[in-house]
Amino acid sequence: MKVNLPVRKAILNRRTYEAPAEGRSDKMRLDFNENTSGCSPTVLRALAKLTSKQVAMYPEYQKPTKQLALYFRVRPEELLLTNGGDDALRVFFDTFVDSGTRILICEPTFPMYRYYAEIAGARTDALRYDSEMGFPLEDVIGALRKKPRVLFIANPNNPTGTLLHEKELRRILQAATDTVVVMDEAYAEFSGFSAVPWIHGYPQLFVTRTFSKVAGLAGLRLGAVIACERSLAFVRRAMPPFPVNLAALVAAEAAVGNPAAMRVYVTEVKRLRAWFAAQLQKLGVKSYPSGGNFLLANFGSLGSRLFRRLEKLGILLRDRSKDMGPGFARITIGTSSEMQRLLRFIRKEWRRPV
Repeated sequence: MKVNLPVRKAILNRRTYEAPAEGRSDKMRLDFNENTSGCSPTVLRALAKLTSKQVAMYPEYQKPTKQLALYFRVRPEELLLTNGGDDALRVFFDTFVDSGTRILICEPTFPMYRYYAEIAGARTDALRYDSEMGFPLEDVIGALRKKPRVLFIANPNNPTGTLLHEKELRRILQAATDTVVVMDEAYAEFSGFSAVPWIHGYPQLFVTRTFSKVAGLAGLRLGAVIACERSLAFVRRAMPPFPVNLAALVAAEAAVGNPAAMRVYVTEVKRLRAWFAAQLQKLGVKSYPSGGNFLLANFGSLGSRLFRRLEKLGILLRDRSKDMGPGFARITIGTSSEMQRLLRFIRKEWRRPV
């Protein structure tokens, strides 16, 4: 039987997004900015208390939303929970982006902005960070005159680590009178800066957050969209009734109920981030200032060979040679022992004769 599936043109014209390779659990995972220390014991204890009847029910959101809203210092009406940080980005395409319209991004950056744009059949206007990973502020201000539907800014940016501060962000928001501005703050806890307090002054501002990084809940998938109540109401219309699973809700409540564990993790990441950057500098490896739980480094022409050797040793880095140039890698800041082990192997393997 011959069947012709009516597949949308936007789907036919793009490749499937390739997820990380399988078999990472027993390796040193410094490639996807996960919390390599793992979630707190408080989270595991909360999950262990789940009953069979709770698991058999559809999840209820009022109580966890109230608790998580307190964590973000907003009202429950200003918080929308999503199935991971990726889903927090998808809803903007469902809400604001029609086929043939434009979005604005600054690359290199998180690839899901372009990914969702392609699925939606939207056009992507991409500006570039400069050679020192500086944000193209003036170019963004100029591009906003064309009134793109959505401007996505990762702050801090992944993979460059670039952090925009109040002055730059206010200029962008004042220029974006006809554009939705999405601040993707997946790494905000490590930078110490958030635009969340600004949502009342800028109805076009939406902030996305995730529990995958600082809380160590990447495997459970929980994200959030924060905006003023009136603006967020439009996004709610694009959401299904049960977007987040029970385990993710329970884990997130437990995580924010133990903020000390997250503070300890953030403090250690900042310490190791500065230490590791200094060690790379001693080796003659250039790294860039970062506001996240990672560093972008340029190992030059010998980088690709180094990354292959490290992978054979079970040490995974995020090789960015294909889109940023030979030798670029994003390195997750892991535990102290992991970073010391990585440094030992870099000293051993880098510049070794072929």
